[in-house]
Order: sequence, then structure tokens, then C-alpha cells
Amino acid sequence: MIDKILLEKLKSNFNEAFWFIKTNKVRTFLTALGIIFGVASVITMLAIGNGAEKEILSQLELVGVNNIVVTPIPDIENESEKQSDEEATNNESKKFSKGLDILDALSVNKTIPSVKLVSPEIILDTYVINNGKQNSVKLIGVSPTFFEVSNITIEKGKSFSEYQIKNALPVCVIGKKIEKKLFTGESALGKQIKVKDVWLEVVGVIEEKLISDKAQEDLGIRDLNQDIYIPIKTFLGRYRDRKIITDDLDARNSNDEGPKKRIPRGNYHQIDKLTIQVFNSNELKSTAEVLSKLLRRRHNDVLDFEIAIPIQLLKQQQKTKQIFNIVLSIIAGISLLIGGIGIMNIMLASVLERTKEIGIIRAIGATEEDVILQFLSESVLISVGGGIIGIIVGIIGAYVIEMVSGIETVLSLNSILLSFFIAVVVGLVFGIFPAKAAANKKPIQALRSE
Repeated sequence: MIDKILLEKLKSNFNEAFWFIKTNKVRTFLTALGIIFGVASVITMLAIGNGAEKEILSQLELVGVNNIVVTPIPDIENESEKQSDEEATNNESKKFSKGLDILDALSVNKTIPSVKLVSPEIILDTYVINNGKQNSVKLIGVSPTFFEVSNITIEKGKSFSEYQIKNALPVCVIGKKIEKKLFTGESALGKQIKVKDVWLEVVGVIEEKLISDKAQEDLGIRDLNQDIYIPIKTFLGRYRDRKIITDDLDARNSNDEGPKKRIPRGNYHQIDKLTIQVFNSNELKSTAEVLSKLLRRRHNDVLDFEIAIPIQLLKQQQKTKQIFNIVLSIIAGISLLIGGIGIMNIMLASVLERTKEIGIIRAIGATEEDVILQFLSESVLISVGGGIIGIIVGIIGAYVIEMVSGIETVLSLNSILLSFFIAVVVGLVFGIFPAKAAANKKPIQALRSE
């Protein structure tokens, strides 16, 4: 059963503490500033940390947890690294790569046992026309596994059928933004759109994915909502296949006299991206090593491709952000510590000012416990008030940071309660010393003080 006498004591002490704080508003506010900024800092820093974690998780969903990405390196002449004509000719004759192609994708799928799915992509910057409207788009030639590997859901319609893929039919799946642009207020399913010179039938619309500009820049992710997807055989048959050589090399070199000069082949790769999904994430590194050896062998030991493991990049990014958040949290903790020291200093000054008052209440029967409770009540009320104001400032600060800097912030109830609890604890801890100092004063000496 709760002691009613203790409750009455606490009620009386808090009422007196509230009266004292109310009569010293400016000093109380200045005392609480450290707590206010400390609590606000904790809430803001945790909101930034939660936002960073949410962003990384969403990026992981976009790139796929168990994915390895292979991208080709086009053969572009670099003026800063010129070779002699003879040396360039020898290198060209010794090492000739066919480039990244469909056969590489088939070989990877067939050879490496840890590979679950392989998804080649061919990308073409072009335009789409519908009802007299022309918009720039990226036309993507994909395999049936693309949507699963890329975590893309077909919202309306369906993906390509085996018959459509096998016979290279002119069908497409479009992004949500493409549907909104070309078919305002109506469904795109079954409609015809003209992409470059080819009419395509829309068989599906993908679910809209929110992709930040930062994710697109850091991870090389396209805005999937603005792309048009067609079967890879349709792309190669009806648009462009880089494996078919159209340049007349003899004509280009017919006027050459003397040593032959190496001519850059440009983007000779058949595909622009190869995504490999493995069964288990712990096999990513070993699979990437085997993949590198396989592709180098198939490319005549020419390193004209890059292999990246997005999840490792994201983990490194996450580690960096965690360190950053820890540093900021320590700084916020220091602010709370300084706020606590400020409370202790002001309370000690208050004890000196009220020495005679302490002597009077001790003379009329107040115990040391009563004096401790009275001064602790004041420090806790200052901390609680500062904590409440700090919560409001922290919430406003998190929204302001998001609006001004574009950094996503996520407020959580746990972070708010944690910061408030710390503020109360700071008030208790740093209020004990002044309270004990007041309680230890001898009544007679306190009464004699001026």
C-alpha cells in the first residue's frame, strides 16, 4: 500500500518547487537550456539515424540482397594514356574480347552452382510516341527473370509469356509514370505505343517504386517507373544488336600507310548489364571471384567488365553512417551532461541564497529528508520542463532538417521516450549534490547567515 504521508510530502514539495520556478522564470529557463538542447539533439540525431537506416533498407530492396552486378567497360580511347602504334597493334592482335553478351549469361547460369538467377539487360535511350505525344524513355531488353531479380511487381496485366519471348513478339511492360504520361486517366493494358520505329503492345504495368535521386546516383539505379521493358530477343531482332558489325573496317583502314593505328571499338558489348542472384548472401564473395575468372577466360583475359556487389557497398555506407550517428549522439550526450552541470550550479547557488530559509524550516521540524526532497523536486521539475520543450524543439528540428537538406528523418516514440527519460535522470543525478548540501546545513548556522 502506498504511504499517504509520503505522497502528501511529495505533493507539497512539488507545489513549492513549482512556485519557486514560477517566480524565477528567466533563471529557470536559462538553467534548462542545456537540457532543452541536449534532448532536442538526441531526438534529431536518432531521427537522422533512423532515416539513414530506412534509406539503406529501401536501397537494399531495390538492388536485391543477394545480387551481383556486372557492367561492361566500353573501349574508349584515352588521350592521356597513348601507346605506340606498334605496341597497340600487338596488344590488339594478342587480346581480342567479344564483349559481354547473352552467351556469357547462359554460361554463368550453367557453370556456377551457387547462381540462382541470371538477368541480362540491354539499354537504349530512345523516345516513345502515343497520340502525338513524344517522351524520352529508356527501352530495356530483359529476360523473364528480370522482374524477380529486381524485386519488381507487375501491378496490372502480366509479364511476358514463353510464346512472346520465344517468337520475339512486339510486346512491352511499362513503368507507372509512362502510363500516367501517355494514358492519362485510363489503363494502358492492350494499347499500342510506338517506341522509335516499332509499335509495341502493352501487356503489363509495373508497381510504382519510390527511388530517391541519391539512390540513383550512389547505386546507379534507374528510375524504373519511367522505363519500357521488352523481351531481350525482341530488342535484338527489332532494334539493335551490337554483335552485328556494321562498320567497314577495311574502308576505315584503306588509306593507312605505315604502322596500323589502334581504333577504339566503342561499346562493342551486346548487353549493358548482367545481374546475377545467388542462393545465399554468404556466397556472394566466392561467387564473384568465380564469376570474374569465368568471364576473363571467356573474354580472352581482357578485363572489359566490372563486378560490383551492391550489398557490400551498402553495408560499408551503413557502417560509415553508424559511426557518424554515434559521434553525433556522443555530442548530444555531452550537451545533456553540460545541461546537468548547469542545473547543479544553479541549484548550489540557490542553496546559498536560501540558507536562512533552510534554517527556518529545519528549526520548525523539517528533517534532512524533507530538505532533500524539496531541492530534488526543483531540479527534477526543471529537467522535466526542459525535456518537454526539448522534445518539441527536436521534432521541429527533424522536420526542418528534412525540408532544408533533403535528408530523410524518421521520428520514433522510443527515441522521444529515451531522451525524456535521460533528461529526468540528469535532473535527479545532478540535483542530489545540491540537495544534500542544503540538508547538511546546521539549523543554527543557517539561521545566523545573512
